This record gives sequence, structure tokens and C-alpha cells, in this order.
Amino acid sequence: MPKRYFERLQTIDYLIRIKGTGKPGQLAKRLRISERTLYEFLKMMKDLGAPIEYDRYKESYYYTEKGGFNMRFTKSLGVMLILLCMVIY
Repeated sequence: MPKRYFERLQTIDYLIRIKGTGKPGQLAKRLRISERTLYEFLKMMKDLGAPIEYDRYKESYYYTEKGGFNMRFTKSLGVMLILLCMVIY
């Protein structure tokens, strides 16, 4: 999957969080993708649990709950937590 895919997803997420997406056609043009591709991104985000809605008055997508996507590598602390629990007991 190209890096550009994740960059677009991060941009969509950011614009949704600040309620600055504009109309679907405007957002697609801004991202240099088709509206159909934009709708595929939005569907995928919704399938992953994002509560996305569209406000016709403000002409912007928004999240109905606070949150957003985090697509960065993070080290797992699971092993360290298990070891810590073993030491405590």
C-alpha cells in the first residue's frame, strides 16, 4: 500500500476533526482523488469504528464523538507489563 494512502487518510481525519472538509466534491479535489475514492475512504473509516456524519448546513463531515486515527508505529509495552506484574507478585 503506498505511503500516499496513509497520508490521505491522515488528512481526511484531520479535516474531519476540525470540521473543515467542505463538500465531498471539494474534499476529493483537494486530495486529488475521485469522489468515489473519497467515499471508499469514508466507508473504510466507518468500518473501523469512526462515527462520521455530514452536516449539510456547515457543509462538512464531522465526528459525532471526540477521537481520531493514529497511524504511527508504537512499541508494545505488553511484555514489560507482564514482567512488572510478575515482580510485584
